[in-house]
Amino acid sequence: MDLVEIAPNAQPPVCRIMDFGKYKYELEKKDKQARKHQSATKVKEIQFHPNVGDHDYQTKVRHAREFIMEGHRVKVGCFFRGRENAHQDIGFEVMNRVIRDCQDIAVPEQTPKFLGRNLFMLLTPRPSTKAKQQAQQEQSGKPAQG
Repeated sequence: MDLVEIAPNAQPPVCRIMDFGKYKYELEKKDKQARKHQSATKVKEIQFHPNVGDHDYQTKVRHAREFIMEGHRVKVGCFFRGRENAHQDIGFEVMNRVIRDCQDIAVPEQTPKFLGRNLFMLLTPRPSTKAKQQAQQEQSGKPAQG
């Protein structure tokens, strides 16, 4: 057994007699359990070109919606090649169309901005989307994934 100082700033200081090794072991177990239940948000990426076909566009938006429903953030990119750079307004139209198609479940965290020849934006799930997703998982009996 060890004499452990619990609250050194209290008047008078508070001490306890305990097994310090066991105490440290229990703290480590609590920390490990907390890390296990912590979920790291992932950033998924979807890439477009300004002249994307309708079917390709729909497929990529469907994938983006799935990622958002899983709770991930989605980085949407529009890449310009050669003469496509002369029509950057078409790229902005594609990005605004993605925002419109995902607006029920996502909000743009970062509006479309140019980085070199590429146009990027970031979509994050709405708080209500996360709540709906957790409710669906609880009803289906599946454990929440993080």
